[in-house]
Amino acid sequence: MKFDIRPLSPAEYPLLEDFLYQAIFVPEGQKPPEREILRKAELQVYIKDFGKSSHDRALLGLADGRPAGLCWVRIMEDYGHVDDHTPSFAISLLPEYRGRGLGTALMEAMLALLRKNGYKRASLAVQKQNYAVRMYQKVGFHIIDENEEEYIMVHDLT
Repeated sequence: MKFDIRPLSPAEYPLLEDFLYQAIFVPEGQKPPEREILRKAELQVYIKDFGKSSHDRALLGLADGRPAGLCWVRIMEDYGHVDDHTPSFAISLLPEYRGRGLGTALMEAMLALLRKNGYKRASLAVQKQNYAVRMYQKVGFHIIDENEEEYIMVHDLT
């Protein structure tokens, strides 16, 4: 399968909601939440008014020309917020494209874009049970803090 990565166009911003829903970690054996969960303020911070800040960036992963994954960053008061200069990551792949290298490619492309744009670091939060923890470590994120459920991770871009 051929993957391509390109910037998300403003006309495609509605995809953010669909991919945000896909990004919700559902532990094995549990039922996914209703889509209404996306209305919660702590999730709206990832997508509301996307593109209005100069810190908003999104890369779309395409598989044979169709949307398969999305990686986006913004400086926001989310679970992975570390300071007002560090963009927080969100990444999501459609289930059928997980484990094929697209997530890693999207992360690496976004890290390169952030580095090129002068950011010093990037952050994210991830549930401890989430298999993606290993991918984040593989691309250079390290744990700087944790709570009962999540790790807060940072990638040094300098």
